[in-house]
Amino acid sequence: MKERLDAYLRAAFIPAARRAGCGPVGAFTVTIGPGSPSVYVLVPYRSIADFIALPSKLTADRSYGKAAEPFHDATPEGPPYASLDVKLMQAFPNFPRMELARNPHNNKSRIFELRTYHSHSEKAGATKIRMFDTGGEIEIFRRTGLKPVFFAQDLTGSRLPSLTYLLTFPDLATRDRNWSTFGADPAWRKLIATPGLTDREITTGIDNQILSPTPYSQI
Repeated sequence: MKERLDAYLRAAFIPAARRAGCGPVGAFTVTIGPGSPSVYVLVPYRSIADFIALPSKLTADRSYGKAAEPFHDATPEGPPYASLDVKLMQAFPNFPRMELARNPHNNKSRIFELRTYHSHSEKAGATKIRMFDTGGEIEIFRRTGLKPVFFAQDLTGSRLPSLTYLLTFPDLATRDRNWSTFGADPAWRKLIATPGLTDREITTGIDNQILSPTPYSQI
């Protein structure tokens, strides 16, 4: 099943999505945290209209249809995947595009950290988004070595309201060191102690996973 899915993403879906104007497309496996084994596919769209239009564009793409045949013709005894979940996200106003820092050597020497913050109400969730987007938290991330790829508000999915972001590091040791630097940063300590911005007031839980890019990931 994993080989069938990898072949489909590498040879059929990702090339066709790029021809349709999407991307670059990321593909990751879960290394640490819930959800393993699974493959996460990150597809950037320019608009909701592009998201809606992609299936019809794939259907009209003859090269895609040919390359995707083994995947689409899979039998119940050899299915293409066990289950499929789709989450739609909207980029933060001041972080409208992904920031890519592709490793010049190879994908295997990089890791990514996917984090989702949940809130108890729409107001609390919006406050946490502002805390990142305009309140200085992203700037503290950058200064302390937490390199962001994207920040987004979750529009669909479970346990809403929530936001999701992706960070990248060269390795786990750097990840641990930079998070320690962030946690001790005076500006962060001041921000997180501000009335109305404390974790207890606006965050009910955090989901966290360490991801590894597949050999064919474009991110």
